[in-house]
Amino acid sequence: MKRMAMVVILSSMLPACGGGGGGGSSAGTSPDQDDQNVPCIGQCAGAGSALTVADIKQVLAQGIAQADALGAEATIAVVDRVGNVLAVHRMAPTSREVVISTSFPTSVSTGLEGVVLPAGSDGDALAAIAKAVTGAYLSSEGNAFTTRTANQIVQEHFNPGEDNQPAGPLFGVQFSQLACSDFTQAGPVVETGVGPQRSPLGLSADPGGLPLYKDGTVVGGVGVMADGRYSIDKNILDTDRDLDEQIALAATWDFAAPLDRRADRITVEGKTLRFADVGFGDLREAPEQAPAYDSLVGRGQSIAVIGYTSGGIRAGEAFGQPGSGIRPATGFAGLDAFVFVDESNANRFPPSDGTDGGSLSVAPLSAGEVEALISSALAVANRARAQIRRPLGSAARVTVSVVDSQGSILGMARTRDAPVFGADVSLQKARTAALFSSADAAAFLRGITDPAVYVNPDLSPKAEVFIADYVDAVQAFVGPTALTDGTAFSDRSGGNLSRPFYPDGILGNPHGPFSKSFSADEWSVFSTGLQLDLSFNNVLGHVAFALGLAGDDVPSNCAQSSAPRVANGIQIFPGSVPIYRGDVLVGGIGVSGDGIDQDDMIAFLGVHEAGAGVNNAPPEIRADRLKPMGERLRYVQCPQSPYFGSDEQQVCAGK
Repeated sequence: MKRMAMVVILSSMLPACGGGGGGGSSAGTSPDQDDQNVPCIGQCAGAGSALTVADIKQVLAQGIAQADALGAEATIAVVDRVGNVLAVHRMAPTSREVVISTSFPTSVSTGLEGVVLPAGSDGDALAAIAKAVTGAYLSSEGNAFTTRTANQIVQEHFNPGEDNQPAGPLFGVQFSQLACSDFTQAGPVVETGVGPQRSPLGLSADPGGLPLYKDGTVVGGVGVMADGRYSIDKNILDTDRDLDEQIALAATWDFAAPLDRRADRITVEGKTLRFADVGFGDLREAPEQAPAYDSLVGRGQSIAVIGYTSGGIRAGEAFGQPGSGIRPATGFAGLDAFVFVDESNANRFPPSDGTDGGSLSVAPLSAGEVEALISSALAVANRARAQIRRPLGSAARVTVSVVDSQGSILGMARTRDAPVFGADVSLQKARTAALFSSADAAAFLRGITDPAVYVNPDLSPKAEVFIADYVDAVQAFVGPTALTDGTAFSDRSGGNLSRPFYPDGILGNPHGPFSKSFSADEWSVFSTGLQLDLSFNNVLGHVAFALGLAGDDVPSNCAQSSAPRVANGIQIFPGSVPIYRGDVLVGGIGVSGDGIDQDDMIAFLGVHEAGAGVNNAPPEIRADRLKPMGERLRYVQCPQSPYFGSDEQQVCAGK
């Protein structure tokens, strides 16, 4: 406890931070250094960096005490850094109803808007788990993000509440880490094991999910559902007293994010990110005074959640060790790379040959070329300055994924301390670029004949949406040959067409053809358009399974996608490009984990500098030659003067 005492003494000497950055005392935060007083920039995670059972009990007890002080009955989930559910504690005798909606009452009737997770089911637990996973997955030793941070960066304007601004930089990231995926790990009942694990509702933008730290390194996350609303904050120009966020913040006492790594110390596009609207000094009850967890007789119990935990409390896995599913690579010499491994410590995605040779007029990607592409991208990341990390001057930390033209995974690797969310997202990005750039994209999407079935609040069928309708819409919007003529689409290009306004952000503009209509009250962060509709049935089916409501029509924990080219969904914010051999599409590369301009640059220059017989799309076929509605699409956007020790600018120009 000497370390904690020193933190409290030092923190008490700091001025209180009021307002939107998170008010009140900063005591209870984790130091920015390891035990040797070395600033953590990715090297602090070790074999002992994990949540113990005693740690988890402390987190739960502090959250329960705060809920009691606020007169609330909360459900609190704790996960480790790779998403293993370590405990779910429900204070109430049974669960309350949880409504998924961006406003109350809502005028939007599509997607997940208005879906009710009924009382008596585990909807509260699923929401709390999603929040906890978000806090853990978005954070690293270089940045501490929360669900309030996510709320700020996924809406139709950045910042939310500032009209006529472009969409958030991670617009669409909420539909990642999905359950029905060939990447995220899952089992009928998941106990502690290799990750990254799935999230029942994707990433959450509902305040009340925070990361947990020990000695400067993130070891997990805590999520709270107490108010019955799984929602967003539409206006961040004020400060809120969110019930879930207050309880979650109290739970992090002694495990809270380092002050210098919090989102409110990081800027994107000149705007400061948000961490929490409350600080420890704003809390109703001092969390360090919470009674011990084992003494809380009659204050609820640890519960089982179908597909996530069988109940009880268990210790977490140490990140970066084989048991976490992410460990140092044996290949990629000199690049400080990490790979994803299975229960036997075998690399799940080693560089492999393309599977699409029979459909190409040129040779498919070889394992050697895949390794060269990933190595090249990692090298670009290692020499590039990060956007969303502290201290200033840190290197970009990302995950790189390469797929063939049919979306098969040919290789994945990550740099040290990259946030976990970027793994699944980088794969989504690579697949999206490969799909949208293929000459048979329209035929593939038209071939998905099962409609997305929207539901009423009681989960009964309400309306059907057919994927083929999006093909009709994009061909009317862009031109009759769209998705058939082999135009090269990056995720920035496809993202332009996936916004509720085109051009992006301007109120009154028409919606992009892959988006729902904002003016018709069809768009929300829970109803994005093609992105959600491709995965909607599986998302809803898995939720029904986890709530014990599925019956015989969903006999397993998750139905695998019938469309393997989008087996973990698509993504609609920048960070990917298609890969070519000459002018023939042979695959896609996706990058995620840092600022979107950094991700774009690492993907684009990773291909350009690979020297492996492959290249970026010829300029004459790139999507930035298209001008739907008179407004040019974008292809990639690279940061100015991005490299350490160099003043080189416009590093992507002319390539």
